[in-house]
Amino acid sequence: MVVLSSQQATLNDLFPINTCKPTTTTPVFNGVPEVDLSHPDAKTLIVNACIEFGFFKVVNHHVPLELMTNLEDQTLKFFKQTQLEKEKAGPPDPFGYGSKTIGTNGDVGWVEYLLLNTNPDVISPKSLHLLHQNPNKFRCAVEEYIMAVKGVCCEVLELMADGLGIEERNVFSRLVRDERSDSCLRVNHYAACGEVEALSGGNLIGFGEHTDPQIISVLRSNNTSGLQICLRDGTSWVSIPPDHTSFFIFVGDSLQVMTNGGLKSVKHRVLTDTSMSRLSMIYFGGPPLNEKIAPLPSILVAKKEQSLYKEFTWREYKNAAYKSRLAYNRLSVFEKKSAQ
Repeated sequence: MVVLSSQQATLNDLFPINTCKPTTTTPVFNGVPEVDLSHPDAKTLIVNACIEFGFFKVVNHHVPLELMTNLEDQTLKFFKQTQLEKEKAGPPDPFGYGSKTIGTNGDVGWVEYLLLNTNPDVISPKSLHLLHQNPNKFRCAVEEYIMAVKGVCCEVLELMADGLGIEERNVFSRLVRDERSDSCLRVNHYAACGEVEALSGGNLIGFGEHTDPQIISVLRSNNTSGLQICLRDGTSWVSIPPDHTSFFIFVGDSLQVMTNGGLKSVKHRVLTDTSMSRLSMIYFGGPPLNEKIAPLPSILVAKKEQSLYKEFTWREYKNAAYKSRLAYNRLSVFEKKSAQ
């Protein structure tokens, strides 16, 4: 990241902090739902957590800590390079290296990131630069991590289907396992910014409030705080205590549609830390681009409900989502009028 001087004019030139709103102190949330994947009631605990909060923490996931820290170490080596060297892997297309700008619609944050496609047959030209820098260690760390976390993702989705009473246990996981799956891995790096926060008069937004458009997201971070979720009242924000040994699972917009709103995606954001950098690795489990997304007939029949959403392909929703601002309710244009 750029080292800033203490002068306000220079700060505003380098980083438009007016788009990062100061916030008051946010309470720490000590009621994070925790699910042991080996627990006999895991399927019920998962569904209950998704209904109440839209997210939960997974423990006893059998992914070795050294595998997680290996990817963390490799990506930190990249982020510690000079800005000029890092930018050789950018701008994102959408894969590759990006800094401060989030998307193409004016959202910014105190963040730099790497976005990688998880399909080995789809290699972005920007991603090739990353692999060429340290092809063996970096590629190995990425591939091992993706394989392990994809396994956790699919196990959670199958337990979720069980908990919802869906006979077709792989109704969600098959979309992520599909060889055409449009899943991706994003690594976000939030540098410590004590000087910047002192000048701005409050916490800077590292990544603005949003929901994830995919099916589910699997997040692992280092032991630096910053992650916050919005509770179901739509206004209360709480801070999530970090846990570098566990995964946090988020319901995505696509899963909300497939369950006809039974499981709702969770709005979340990241605030910066004044003294410590935060690094988070997020696996986004997405369906194939041409997959049709709609409420599952089995759920509609079982609950005697009418569909709340119009059918769309993942490509259509993805395109619409990435043309909007982060905080926008992207599902609103796909809601049926009778349901509004």
